[in-house]
Amino acid sequence: MNAGRKADSKIQQLKGKAKEAAGRLTGDRRLAAEGRADHAEGKFRQAGHTIMDVFRKR
Repeated sequence: MNAGRKADSKIQQLKGKAKEAAGRLTGDRRLAAEGRADHAEGKFRQAGHTIMDVFRKR
């Protein structure tokens, strides 16, 4: 996986964790849910890029 895609995925995950924490801290359930969704999206992106890289190396 190139560094740019890896960084984008990690940033998405961190953004999600921050949103989730802010939502929990303030009691905003919607913000916490958005944070969980952003975090999951980042993890799925990273997994997808890893799979693509495995097949590209063959």
